[in-house]
Amino acid sequence: MNAVTTSAYRQQSLNFSCEGQTLQAVLTLPSAPATSPGDLGVLVVVGGPQYRAGSHRQFTLLARELARQGFPVLRFDHRGMGDSSGPLHDFKQITPDIGTAIEAFQSAHPGLRRVVIWGLCDAASAALMFWQRSRDPRIAGLCLLNPWVRSEASLAKATVKHYYLDRLKQPEFWKKLLSGRVAGAALRDLMGNLRRARGAGAGTRAAAAMNFQQEMALAWAQLKAPLLLILSGRDLTAKEFLEHAQADAAWQALLQAPHVTRTDFPDADHTFSNAQARDQVAQATAAWLRQHLSSPAPRDTAPS
Repeated sequence: MNAVTTSAYRQQSLNFSCEGQTLQAVLTLPSAPATSPGDLGVLVVVGGPQYRAGSHRQFTLLARELARQGFPVLRFDHRGMGDSSGPLHDFKQITPDIGTAIEAFQSAHPGLRRVVIWGLCDAASAALMFWQRSRDPRIAGLCLLNPWVRSEASLAKATVKHYYLDRLKQPEFWKKLLSGRVAGAALRDLMGNLRRARGAGAGTRAAAAMNFQQEMALAWAQLKAPLLLILSGRDLTAKEFLEHAQADAAWQALLQAPHVTRTDFPDADHTFSNAQARDQVAQATAAWLRQHLSSPAPRDTAPS
């Protein structure tokens, strides 16, 4: 294993097996004696077309900052992603990958007894589904950023509300329309999105019973451990999530649940791509960990 040591963190590569495939990971540990509970670690799950470094090296920088503040972090490539072997698996199929990553995390850091899963976009969805399917008692909390709940109807509704309606408020749009500079294809696209948005009625929701969005909601409702929800203000995925939640009474109640902490960054994009946004996310994560998970778990019990 390759290793890197600085005054703030120690970093080493790991690999482990999942259903016959080899997964690659990076473990980042505090260099100084831990000022946080030594039994608590953060598992970063990769989502979308990313690997363990993350967009703009977000996951790398997050892991190093959390380690600097005393929290061990493991980030890994699931099957078929990055340097891990096997065919590509989407977010609905990586429950085994997350489970084996937790085992590898514990083996490499024996004092670990509690794990917080940190996931962006469809990795946030995968984190909820992992807990719903496994009920792993080591899961002490979830940190979910811009969760993915996309369907054809949800995308259409969010696009109409947050793109087209905003454009209709802009004088420049009307100047282009009246001058003929707005193409007919754009208007046809608007009408198509309106039709798809109207399709998101009760019949559509009933037909999609037991889909991944409902599985996410069930996990959210039944997990009583702390949950941090981070939303970007300049992100269609985050807006889709809020649209989905606001259209469903069960989801509305979930967002208000006492174990949920919500933090919004109005100027951030989907991947928190600038340095300020990345730093804000790292500091918000660390502060939430200290506030809600600062006490080590009792030796003879596991988190529920």
